[in-house]
Amino acid sequence: MTPIQPPPRTAGTGRRSPSSGTGRTAAVLVLVVLAALIPLLGPSPALHGTGEAEAPGTGGIALLRTVLFAALSVPLGELFVNRLARSLPGAPPERPRAWAPYAAAAGFFAALGLASVVATGNLVPGGVADIDVGGLYASRDGKLALLEVNGFLAAWLCAGSRRPGLQVWPLAAVVVAEALRAHPATEYSPLLGSGLTLVHLTCASLWAGGLLYALRILRRWRGAGAGPALLGLYARVAAVLLAALTATGVGSSLRRMPPGTIAEQLTDTAYGRVLLAKVLLVVAVAVLALWARIRLGRASDPLSAYSPARAEVVALGVVVAVSGLLTALPVPIRW
Repeated sequence: MTPIQPPPRTAGTGRRSPSSGTGRTAAVLVLVVLAALIPLLGPSPALHGTGEAEAPGTGGIALLRTVLFAALSVPLGELFVNRLARSLPGAPPERPRAWAPYAAAAGFFAALGLASVVATGNLVPGGVADIDVGGLYASRDGKLALLEVNGFLAAWLCAGSRRPGLQVWPLAAVVVAEALRAHPATEYSPLLGSGLTLVHLTCASLWAGGLLYALRILRRWRGAGAGPALLGLYARVAAVLLAALTATGVGSSLRRMPPGTIAEQLTDTAYGRVLLAKVLLVVAVAVLALWARIRLGRASDPLSAYSPARAEVVALGVVVAVSGLLTALPVPIRW
């Protein structure tokens, strides 16, 4: 069997154009920078004209939550895609270097920053003296914040050990803690809300982190027939993840915004505006995903699906940033 070769970067020469490669790299860097700025710049424009006051440190909290969500996605995606790769017969043994230790470290420091906010009564601490570490054990939010800190620390240690697969357990504890944190006991049916968030966050992490790692493996396996097979296997699972994401996202939104108020809240509240932006981004990601799957199944060269899939993973990074902002904004409904 003749191995599948990647398509040439430029027509006629078969060589990669340095200028086009530099342009693509610059475009990706610009998008990454813009995604990082969304949590910092998002609160004020989203709150403009709504009559809602911006809480102190909203931008910083949104950025920390963005890092936390990304830190969950990277290692969970690596574990997920590695499992898929092992199920492929004849798959090359080579794997890209794991980013899980770096992601867990970033998640640990982000969780530590969020815990310091909880320790000062959900205010941005002005100094170390303002942080009441002992007070974390006295509240539900404090205990959940400590669980996230310890979970990322344990995942960091597991990722650097001889059995990196063990990190799935502390990461699962972080997901559970985040789902419980998002729905306080004073909320109507908090367990239902936590269940929806648990499924939503898990599927989102597997989708975004899995696609990132699948593309990294595809680059390492360039020229091997197992590359398109892995991307196709991931695409089938991703379709199920997208369906679960859509169902849980709609369910969570309806709990916060009753059907009769959705149209008004999507334009007149900061939460609704950012939620609308997230929905539009997810629709764009779904279109890119569909484009990649069509090219994967119908194109003469299956690796031509790499370009739309790469755009999809960048767009998913922006979705993660918007999600971080969404969790830091005031929820419009009053329970």
